[in-house]
Amino acid sequence: MQHIRNRHLLLADLLLIPLAVYLSYVLRLEAFEPARQWCLGMALLSGTALLFTLAFFRSLGIYSRYWRFASIYELMLLTGAHTVAAILAGVTAMALSWFLYPQAAIPRSIPFLYLLLGMVATVGTRVLVGAAGRLQYPGRPRPEARPVLIMGAGEAGTLIARELRSNPHLGLRAVGFVDDDLAKQGLLIHGLPVLGGQEDIPRLVREHGIAQVIIAMPTAPGKVIRSVVQRCEAAGVPARTVPGVYELLDGKASVSQVRTVQIEDLLRRAPIQTDLAAVARLLSGRRVLITGGGGSIGSELARQVLQCRPRELILLGHGETSIFHIYHELVDGGGGEAGVTIRPVIADVRNQEYLTALFQQLRPEIVFHAAAHKHVPLMEANPAEAVFNNVLGTRVLVRTAAAVGVERFVMISTDKAVNPTSVMGATKRLAELMVLQVAQATGRPYVAVRFGNVLGSRGSVVQIFRRQIASGGPLTVTHPEVKRYFMTIPEAVQLVLQASVLGQGGEIFTLDMGEPVKIVDLAQDLIRLSGLQLGRDIDIVFTGLRPGEKLFEELFVPGEEYVRTCHEQIFVAANASALLPPELDRVVEQLLAAACRNDGVAVVTLLQALLPEFRPVGTSVVGCGRRQATFVPNLLAGAPTG
Repeated sequence: MQHIRNRHLLLADLLLIPLAVYLSYVLRLEAFEPARQWCLGMALLSGTALLFTLAFFRSLGIYSRYWRFASIYELMLLTGAHTVAAILAGVTAMALSWFLYPQAAIPRSIPFLYLLLGMVATVGTRVLVGAAGRLQYPGRPRPEARPVLIMGAGEAGTLIARELRSNPHLGLRAVGFVDDDLAKQGLLIHGLPVLGGQEDIPRLVREHGIAQVIIAMPTAPGKVIRSVVQRCEAAGVPARTVPGVYELLDGKASVSQVRTVQIEDLLRRAPIQTDLAAVARLLSGRRVLITGGGGSIGSELARQVLQCRPRELILLGHGETSIFHIYHELVDGGGGEAGVTIRPVIADVRNQEYLTALFQQLRPEIVFHAAAHKHVPLMEANPAEAVFNNVLGTRVLVRTAAAVGVERFVMISTDKAVNPTSVMGATKRLAELMVLQVAQATGRPYVAVRFGNVLGSRGSVVQIFRRQIASGGPLTVTHPEVKRYFMTIPEAVQLVLQASVLGQGGEIFTLDMGEPVKIVDLAQDLIRLSGLQLGRDIDIVFTGLRPGEKLFEELFVPGEEYVRTCHEQIFVAANASALLPPELDRVVEQLLAAACRNDGVAVVTLLQALLPEFRPVGTSVVGCGRRQATFVPNLLAGAPTG
C-alpha cells in the first residue's frame, strides 16, 4: 500500500465508477444481468458520472493529496466532491434520457443508489489506502517500541498519537491517554483508551511499564504542568511536552514537536485572548519605530509588529550587534517579501539634535519605547547613567515624538517603578511621568505599560541559574522569601500591543501577571528539570538582599485609581496624569546636572525629593561610599531577581 500513487487511484476511479453504476442497476432490478434496454441508460450515467467526478476531483486537488495521512478535512472534501458530482451526473443523465434518448431508460432510484455505491468506490478506496499504510508490515524493521502515556486527550494529544503511529522508527508506542476530563475517561480515541486522570499516572506507570509521559496540553497553565511533572517524578518516569501556545504563535515550533519540560512550561498561564484584528488595524500600513529594537522586549515587539504588515518598521538601537541580528532575522524570515520596509538605525535616544533630524526624515507614526537600563544592581552602582538613559533618554524621545507629530507613543515600564527602592525603579517611574506630562500637554494617546520580569530576557534570573547549573553550582538566591512576577516575552509583548490600542492619552496600563513566584522555588524547579537533586548534586546559597532590592514587587502607585479594561488582563489608571508633581521640570534639570557631575548622592537625594514614595534600600552609589565594599561581592554573586 505504501507504493500506491494517485495515478493508481485515478485508474481505480475509472474502473470502479462504472462498476458502481452497474451494481446500482443490479440492486434496482434484482437481476445480475440487466436486459439490453438498460444498457444505454447505464452508459449515459457512467459517462456523466466519470465526467463530473474526474472534473471535480481534479479541480479540488483530490489527485494531488497524500492519502496515507488523510485527515478529516480531506475525507469531508472527498465526500462533498463525490456527492455534488453524483447529483449533477444523475440530473444530466436523466435529462439526456428524457429529451435526447427516450429509449435510454433510467429508473429514478438509480442515481440515489449510485450516490451510495459511488461513495464506497471513491471514498472507500482512499480510506483503505490510509488504513493499510499505517499498518506495520511483519517483515519491516522496527526498533523495540517503548510504551508511553499521552497526558491530554485533546487535539494536541490525538496529533501526537497519530505521529507515533505513523513513525514507528521513533521507537515509541502509545499505550493510551490520561485526561482529567471525566467525560473522556473510558472512551477510545484513535483506537487508544483514556485510562484515567493525572492522579492515575503512578499506577499506570507500574501496570504498563511506561517509559515516558508526553504532556500534550499547549494551552494548560503552568500549575497543571507542574502537577503532572511532579507526579511523573514521583513515579520515576521522565516527562516531555509539546510547545506552549506562545511558541506555536511565534511560528518557531509545531504541536507535533516534543521536547523536555522547561521552566517556562511550569510558569506559563492560560493563553491570552487578545483582539488581534484591532492591533492589526492600528499598525497595518503605518510607520512604526521601536527603540531598543535589539533587546529582548524590543526584538519581540518587532517580530509581532511585523506580522501586522506595517508600511515601515524602524529598528532603533544603540548597540549595533543586537540591531544587526534582529534586522537580518526579520529580513531573512521574509519580512521584506511581505512588502514591509525594515530599516535598522543606530542612534542614541539622548542625542536631541540628531534624534530630531532622524524623526523629521523618517516621520514615524507610532513609537514603542523599549530602550532602558533595567538591571537593579548595576544602576545602583551607576546612578548617573540610569538618569541619563532612563530619564533624559525618555524625555528627549517623547518630546521629539510630540514635536514631529507622532500619533501614538507607548513606553515600556516596570513594576519596579511602583514604590521604588532602587535607582533603576525610581528613574523608570520618572520616565513614566515624562510620558504623562507630554500626553497631558498634547492630548495624544501617549501611555506607559508596566509589567514584571520576563522569562528569557538577557540577564534574567533563569539564564543565571542555568549558567550556574552548567558550571556545577551553587545556585545563588538573595533571600528565601523573595518573590517576583514573571511573564513570557511573547505574552508581555502581546499585552503591550493590546494596551497600545486601548490608550487614549495619559494613562498607565498594568498587566495582570498572575501570582508572584518565589525565586527559591524557581531554583528548585530548575534543578529538578535538569535531572539533579538538591543537596546531593547541587546546592542553593542565600547571599542576602542587594542594594535596591525588595522582597516583593508591587503593581499600583498610591493615588492611582485602577480599573480593569475591556481586556480582563489589563488594568488602567486613567487618573495617572493627575499625579504629576508641579516642580517636575525644575527638579529634573537639577537631577540631570547632578548626573553630569556624577554626583551619586545628589542623584538619590533629588529622586527622593521628586518621588516621595522612593525609599532607597541599602543604596550603594559612587560617591556615597557607605555600602560599596559589600555591594561588589553581592553583585558578582549573580543572583539577580529582576
